[in-house]
Amino acid sequence: MSILSKDSPGKKTLFMGNEAIARGAIEAGVQVCAAYPGNPSSEIIGSLSQVAEELGIYVEWSVNEKVAVEVAAAASFAGLRGLTAMKQNGLNVASDFLFNLNLTGSKGGLVIVVCDDPSALSSTNEEDSRPYAKMCDLPLLEPATVQEAKEMTRWAFDLSEELGLPCLIRSVTRLSHARGIAELGNMPKNRPNPRFDTSRPIIPQPVMLTHKALHDKIKKCQDRFEESAFNLYRGPERPELLVVTCGPGWMYVREALANMGAENRAGIVKLGTTWPLPGSFLMEHLKKANRILFVEEVDPFLENNIKEFCAQRAAELEVKTFLGKASGNLPDVGEINPDIVTGAIQQVLKVSYEPRPLQYTQEAAEAVSLFAPSRELGFCAGCPHRATYWSVKNALAMDGRDGILLGDIGCYALGVRPAGFGQMKTCHAMGSGIGLANGFGQLERFGLNQPVLTVCGDSTFYHAAIPALVNARYNRSNFLMLILDNSATAMTGFQPHPGTGRTAMGAEAPVVEIEGLCKALGAQVEVKNPFDVQDTTEAIYKLLQDREGIKVLILRQECALVRVKRQKALYKVRVNQEQCIGQECGCNRRCTRIFKCPGLAWDPVTGKAQIDEAICTGCGVCADICPQSAILKETI
Repeated sequence: MSILSKDSPGKKTLFMGNEAIARGAIEAGVQVCAAYPGNPSSEIIGSLSQVAEELGIYVEWSVNEKVAVEVAAAASFAGLRGLTAMKQNGLNVASDFLFNLNLTGSKGGLVIVVCDDPSALSSTNEEDSRPYAKMCDLPLLEPATVQEAKEMTRWAFDLSEELGLPCLIRSVTRLSHARGIAELGNMPKNRPNPRFDTSRPIIPQPVMLTHKALHDKIKKCQDRFEESAFNLYRGPERPELLVVTCGPGWMYVREALANMGAENRAGIVKLGTTWPLPGSFLMEHLKKANRILFVEEVDPFLENNIKEFCAQRAAELEVKTFLGKASGNLPDVGEINPDIVTGAIQQVLKVSYEPRPLQYTQEAAEAVSLFAPSRELGFCAGCPHRATYWSVKNALAMDGRDGILLGDIGCYALGVRPAGFGQMKTCHAMGSGIGLANGFGQLERFGLNQPVLTVCGDSTFYHAAIPALVNARYNRSNFLMLILDNSATAMTGFQPHPGTGRTAMGAEAPVVEIEGLCKALGAQVEVKNPFDVQDTTEAIYKLLQDREGIKVLILRQECALVRVKRQKALYKVRVNQEQCIGQECGCNRRCTRIFKCPGLAWDPVTGKAQIDEAICTGCGVCADICPQSAILKETI
């Protein structure tokens, strides 16, 4: 039995932050959960899917975040509790529905978890999702610890039902992927039966009335936040400095003050309910000090809102000195950490403190440079995307017209780097490659003579590319679309999608065939195996010569990390040491310097290439690209 489904109130358990959110939803009696995978949020629905059948709840991976919110909202409209989770980019996708859902309101508890990615550790942007709460007039909670992640999620469902509004929870990478202790609560005993009241349509009109009702709801929420135990003050009655923080910043500030021995000089206002602001609670503590430092990730959301709050109440407050991102005391980009927070507080309080001896820092840096090899971001051993980009590179060189390859986020985004031989030239949102290709594909009339290609993953195709493909057919745009079908949402954890034949709960599902959809839209469609480099190169070159309409080339080969779990390598690969002539090859070590599959290694002693059998997945592509035919592949 998974600890997520264990009915052991009071038991203390080690959870990942995302698992704690999932457990909180379970304790709250959630019945419908939907999401599109995206780091750092993926483990929430992934965890719930593992216990869904046991607990009698429904969990799905939706095709995109807007659909996921709509699925969860349907449960709410029928009186059940629904949860949806996404990364920060996903809230952009869902926002169209969200800006209507706030006006109609919800019935059963509806919770939307958004996991932001400060420093863009696995994202194309560093977006702070919190302004959506203010724009939509929706309650926003920000847990600071794993325990709070569970408790806030559980409470968010009650709050949602009390207000008749969806409730937002904002996590960040260092909470979602951290581990900590959380105490289990009671499991739900009774679940309601769904029923939709057809006598009361759920619509946002008349907008003036529903907008006014929304404002009344958020005012009620503000009153509830005044008494929330998730907001607290720690420190002296009259501190020299007041630090206002939220999320993981709470732990960083506590650590910094403890390390500097400055706990009697600074007070901490920790906000767990960050929108709407709990005004009376803030007024009580803002009066304690005239210097206020804001510690938060990523944007100055609390900082700006509290400055606005203070401006409205200037007559009741003394003149304040605000410190934070705007003042330059904290960086306005990237993650924060204990060292950054320590430096900011140290600067304000003039504390003499050295986190670690300078000599230690220097020695550590030297040790890293000596013993830790530098690692360029690259594809896994046997990744079909490496073979695809090799073929693209060769086909474009054969064509000779300086073709443009447009892309977006996914494992294949490494196509902009040496791993993909620098072939991909744009990377924005999911599906943006084909959207841009629509525009580039219309520019021949103005004199553009470069062929246009776009690359898209299989999961991204279902998520965001289909509307752009329809647009291309309708408006007769001219480009070649490469769909890299590796049979998984690989970058976020190998979650299934409509093309894999199974659901989030492990049930068999009908395959929504990519080539069938493309053919139905009138595209010229071919399917190739990217591991056959010559055949793929020729196919790309041939399709580039067709300068009329949309062409789709599906490059289908299962992700190596998925394949090796259930079958042997495709080939036994070895290097003929007598035939390999190393540096004298004339290709300047094409295999290990350019192709750079991790399964290939360079032996500086012998001056020859070799196969790392512990890493090689046996795709055999390296044998096809060796100009001396020194790499041999044998069918297993």
